[in-house]
Amino acid sequence: MSDLFQIILYAGFSGITVFIGGLLGKGFSHHIKEPQVKEKITHTAIAFGGGIILSAVALVLIPKGLEELELLPLLLSFSAGAILFFLAESYLSKKGGKVAQLLAMLMDFIPESIALGALFANDRTTGTLLAIFIGLQNLPESFNSYRDLVRSGFTIRKTLWILFFLSFAGIAGALVGHFFMRDQPAITAHLMVFASGGILYLLFQDIAPASKMKKQNWAALGACLGFLVGMIGEKVM
Repeated sequence: MSDLFQIILYAGFSGITVFIGGLLGKGFSHHIKEPQVKEKITHTAIAFGGGIILSAVALVLIPKGLEELELLPLLLSFSAGAILFFLAESYLSKKGGKVAQLLAMLMDFIPESIALGALFANDRTTGTLLAIFIGLQNLPESFNSYRDLVRSGFTIRKTLWILFFLSFAGIAGALVGHFFMRDQPAITAHLMVFASGGILYLLFQDIAPASKMKKQNWAALGACLGFLVGMIGEKVM
C-alpha cells in the first residue's frame, strides 16, 4: 500500500468523525427532551471538548513550535494567531454568530492534519497514532459545533452539510503536508503556534465560560477528562 493512499485513508478516518459528531449532535437534540439532563450533557460535552482542545495546544501544537522556532518568531506567530481570532470573534459576535467551537476545531484539526501528512513518510507509526488522536478530538468538538451552528441560525440540513464538507479538510491538509511541508518543519511549526494563539483565545473567551453551570461544579470534570484523553494520545505516540 503506497504512502499516499495510506495518508488519504488515515486522514479520511480522522476527518469523518467531524460529520459523525454532527450526527450525534442532531440525535442528541431530537431525542433528549428532559431540560435538566440536556443541560448537564451539553455543558459537560462543551467542557470535554475544551479539555481536548487545550491538550492539543499543550501537548501537540506548542511543543512543535518550541522544538523548531527561536523565541521571537515563536512569540510573533502565537500573538498573530491570538490577535487575528480576537478580531474575527469580535466581528462575528457583532453579527450574532456562535461559532467558537467550530473555529477552535478547525484551528487544531487543519494544522494537525498537515503535520500528519508531513510526518507520515518518515514516521508511519506516529502518523497513524496522530490520525487516531485527531479523530477522537473531532467527535466532541463537532458535537458542540453542531449546537453552535444551529443556534447561530443555520438549518439542521445546512449544518450537517457544512460538517460533511469540513470532514474532508483533513485529507486536504494531509496532502498539503505530504507534498509541501515534509522538508519545511519551520513553516509547519509556525502554523501550529499561530493556531495555538487563536485556540487559546477562543477557549477562554467562549468555550470555557459556556461550559459553566449554575450551582453545579462537576461539569468541569469533563474538561479534565478531555485533557486526559489528550495525554493518553500523546503518551502512546
